[in-house]
Amino acid sequence: MTDPALTATGLYAGLCMLIMFWLANAIGTLRRAHMIAVGDGGNKHLAKIMRGQANAAENMPLFLIMLAIGALTVVPLVAVHGLGLAFVIGRALHAWHFIQKRAPLWQRFVGFGIAALATFGLALWLIGAGLWSLIS
Repeated sequence: MTDPALTATGLYAGLCMLIMFWLANAIGTLRRAHMIAVGDGGNKHLAKIMRGQANAAENMPLFLIMLAIGALTVVPLVAVHGLGLAFVIGRALHAWHFIQKRAPLWQRFVGFGIAALATFGLALWLIGAGLWSLIS
């Protein structure tokens, strides 16, 4: 039988992958436009998008691992959806900031803030559940 919370985690993993494809497409488009095969070729916009993609690659796996552990253990379905949706919205806004050549800084900070709150909240939830299991 499939666990709905784990299935929900799959939804957010898929949405995160779409954000990664979005970033990769922006990198490929800019590379083709400027005929850059490897690296950033000194192009500041390309370097910016690549950094945004690297940041997403650094943060998404850890969040999704925590979400899956939470879904399998103590986090209810509604919280999996709330945390997953907040994280994806934050990461999408963050990615959008990096993809644009000139973007308002609020996009980066708000996107990071939303995703960070979801990540921090989930981490605290899992830590609390783990500590509770030691004393119960």
